[in-house]
Amino acid sequence: MGRKESKIQRWASHSLGIIFFAFSSQYLISSPIDHHQERFEDVALKIWEYAELGYLEEKSSSLLRQELKDSGFTIQSGVAGIPTAFIAEYNNGGPVLGILGEFDALPGLSQQNVPFKTAEGLSSANGHACGHHLFGAASAWAVVAIKEWLEESGTPGTIRFYGTPAEEGGSGKVYIARDGYFDDVDIVLHWHPASGNSADAQSSNSNKSGKFTFSGISAHAASAPEKGRSALDGVEAMNMMVNMMREHVPQESRIHYVITKGGLAPNVVPDEAEVYYYVRHPRMSVVDELFQRVVKAAEGAAMGTETSMSYEVMHGNYAVLPNETLQKMIHKNLSELGGISYNEEEERFAKEIYQTLVSPSLELGSQNTIKEYAVTHTYGSTDVGDLTWLVPTGGFRTAAWVPGTSAHSWQAVASGGTSIGLKGAKLAAKVLTNSAKDIFLDPEIIEDSKKELKMKQGEDFSYYPLLGDRKPPLEYRLNK
Repeated sequence: MGRKESKIQRWASHSLGIIFFAFSSQYLISSPIDHHQERFEDVALKIWEYAELGYLEEKSSSLLRQELKDSGFTIQSGVAGIPTAFIAEYNNGGPVLGILGEFDALPGLSQQNVPFKTAEGLSSANGHACGHHLFGAASAWAVVAIKEWLEESGTPGTIRFYGTPAEEGGSGKVYIARDGYFDDVDIVLHWHPASGNSADAQSSNSNKSGKFTFSGISAHAASAPEKGRSALDGVEAMNMMVNMMREHVPQESRIHYVITKGGLAPNVVPDEAEVYYYVRHPRMSVVDELFQRVVKAAEGAAMGTETSMSYEVMHGNYAVLPNETLQKMIHKNLSELGGISYNEEEERFAKEIYQTLVSPSLELGSQNTIKEYAVTHTYGSTDVGDLTWLVPTGGFRTAAWVPGTSAHSWQAVASGGTSIGLKGAKLAAKVLTNSAKDIFLDPEIIEDSKKELKMKQGEDFSYYPLLGDRKPPLEYRLNK
């Protein structure tokens, strides 16, 4: 009789486990997100006000670290030799899930949270035109909610928040990955503000950048021009050769530049000039080849203008390698949670912003909908790309901006500082939390995503950072 009862007990326990798993995997977590709403909306708006540039995000990083420390996370600061980079961890055994958070702003995009372009914007000249204040705050919001769910449900699992600085041209994540901080992670999740809701299996371009500095000889441009050797001539000769090169590069290539130094007075032959180049292509090998051709153009320009040239690789990112196992799971959660609804005030704001957009890609009202799942490509680049080749990584976008708004625009800064941006952040926190729940409850998601990554990497894959062994350029945003 005792043995029969033991079998019955084991069967009942197993059955209850199956029922619990089925119920838990279908149940959407929302209460911890709602509970912490005011707290993390305040965090997002503070970071929006700070608007700190890459590797200089001292207040933004400190705020996020303190919030997570207050929520019981262990904090590791200054990772990979970057003062504003950090990892916050709650360790409860089980699989390790990493969630990314960004918080750097862009230069020259200061803007108030109003539906018209303002002459004066935030307290600094910078602006969160890519919504990274929402990115960092919503990801922190999510890991706090996930920790509470792990504790309440008794589910084993380790959750990490990766505070990753300088996504905008600084490749912060690459240095963190290069130093091995993702080596024991099973899955990485991330998101990004956008003007629509989607979880496409989206690849991206790889990219590499460099600053090319030309040195010449200063002289009076009128009375002794023959004694001078213009560094600006070197820059212009380089640009001319690169522009001629555009006809003879692979179709999907992108090459762009900005002259960052060119002299201070027309009557002085400039002895120093600098140009900043980006090179992009879907394949990392092509990016490396194109960058070397740009270097050759710089060398030729220096020779022809009798100047000297040096260059510094500023950053390099792999193309995003989408993981469909994760993308389909994320898309399911995004679809079940639904889109974003505006109140009357938000509707008025959105209509005014929409009138300022040039050829908007989405219609007003689309913030309520979820884009159908698709395999797509974007011509932009991100330092998330390197991670996607090392760890199964999944991501998505939410409508944190007025539909049709382009990233890196004043309209994105304005939307991101309103309740429209905060609603996008809340939806993102919910998607991250519920996707984490699915990962911790279903071991097959981890197993299948790892198999997919290994298949897509190929047998001969070996990771090498496109930025080489250089140290993080902690002052790349400073005007010297």
